[in-house]
Amino acid sequence: MNQFDWHSDQITNETMVTASYRNTQNVRRFMTEACGPAFKFDRDFMGWIKDGTPKTMGQVACEWLRRHEP
Repeated sequence: MNQFDWHSDQITNETMVTASYRNTQNVRRFMTEACGPAFKFDRDFMGWIKDGTPKTMGQVACEWLRRHEP
């Protein structure tokens, strides 16, 4: 299996966060679509994404939304 290219491969809710994960413009576009225009990365959230726990990009988006509930 080829390594996922975070710069150019299509990201969906089912895309697994892999060891090669990077906060690319492609990821930012996906997250902005999923979470809205207020989306932005912060250190704590980036640490959670890369903590080694298996997760999908859909779960990543849901976690960001949970952390930013009014």
